[in-house]
Amino acid sequence: MVDSSGLRGRLFATRDVRSLVADTEVEGQALKRAVGPIQLTALGVGGIIGTGIFVVIGEGALLAGPGVILAFVLAALACLFSALSYAELASSMPVSGSAYTYSYATLGELVAWIIGWDLILEYGVSVAAIAVGWGGNLNAFLDAAFGYALPTAISESPPDGTVNLPAVLIVLLITGLLALGVRESARANLVMVVVKLAVLIFFIVVACTAINSGNFTPLLPHGGDGVVSAAAIIFFAFIGFDAVTCGSEEARNPARDLPIAILGSLIICTVFYVLVSVGAVGIAGADTLSGSDAPLAAALKDGAGITWAAAILAFGALVAITSVVLVILYGQTRIFFSMCRDGLLPRRLATLHPRFGTPVLLTVGLGLLISVLAALVPLGEIVRLTNIGTLFAFVLVNIGVLVLRRTRPDMPRPYRVPFAPVLPLLGIAFAVYLMSDLPASTWLRFVLWLLAGIVIYALYGYRHSRLREVNRPS
Repeated sequence: MVDSSGLRGRLFATRDVRSLVADTEVEGQALKRAVGPIQLTALGVGGIIGTGIFVVIGEGALLAGPGVILAFVLAALACLFSALSYAELASSMPVSGSAYTYSYATLGELVAWIIGWDLILEYGVSVAAIAVGWGGNLNAFLDAAFGYALPTAISESPPDGTVNLPAVLIVLLITGLLALGVRESARANLVMVVVKLAVLIFFIVVACTAINSGNFTPLLPHGGDGVVSAAAIIFFAFIGFDAVTCGSEEARNPARDLPIAILGSLIICTVFYVLVSVGAVGIAGADTLSGSDAPLAAALKDGAGITWAAAILAFGALVAITSVVLVILYGQTRIFFSMCRDGLLPRRLATLHPRFGTPVLLTVGLGLLISVLAALVPLGEIVRLTNIGTLFAFVLVNIGVLVLRRTRPDMPRPYRVPFAPVLPLLGIAFAVYLMSDLPASTWLRFVLWLLAGIVIYALYGYRHSRLREVNRPS
């Protein structure tokens, strides 16, 4: 099964792809295959479209002017290289766990633990931060629609408030939904995706009636460098498609549906992002967008004279964030589940509920921890760990494609990355470039978290690994 000779062989022992797939068929630890291509694609769209398009377009316009439109295209291209690699590995290894599982099969147990530990933090902090944002958007919607806002004491985390009750509420509601089953969660997400796309279509249609071509000149007031800088920020509005791979084990036809969902969700979001950016620049200009905290609402108010649109867009942002919370928390539970099933974390947490077919104990535990984090902990700069964690996962997934192409050339691959190794190498290059642009404080926190993870692996994961039990002398 593995080469476990010597310390290096034990630390970097890999799981055979066939054994990984076989684990998904063992009674009592097999997730239900209940999700089709439309629901999987909606998971991708649900994970990608959040506050990004409602806010980040203003930040991009500040750096690139009307060239923010090109920045969206460039950011999508940067994501595409990694998305292609995710599609190949997901179709070849239809196993829950995403980058953690792929690393286990290609780079070994220690690397798999590191990326799994990284993703636990990334997804957890991300859900908590998004939940806090949900609370803020709830107040924005209540204010825009009814002229009312919740008291600061119960709607913001310390030090500004006492406890963020809206953040707790949304995390617990989503936790309960995920515990009920993947089919119910996917259906709810599909409804939310339809709603938020309808809000963006509303914006696009209204914008098309009031476009001023003069707002597009000069297209590149800050040159190509401005577009690249804007793309580096906008890139993070595309993150989320990787969460689709966490549903690999619950897809009815993973070999066909996962590549469709990963690439399809990225294409759909890119089309919407570009159309929205064209409409926003066309009716309001880059200066209006960059000077507002709610650039799309400002565009409709100043460019089309629609003052009541703020309530619609605030509602759209609220629904968008809700679906992101669902998708990211779903992804975290499935990565954690895979690590528990492999023995690197307590196996008891991977027990599936006999009726719901979900890891209820694990899901509820994570939901409670994240709700406390969102309610009481000032997140601040720690949110940047989401960015570096995602990019680190992108690097390993692209490397995984190259390793498996060399070590397992005959392995069935329903989908193959075209022009390999060029495109995976480009995926690595884009991710490393964006990581290098993150501040030193983020790198320090990231390294400290990984060091803590290595200590836990040494004390628990290494000794309890199922892979090591298989190879331990009787």
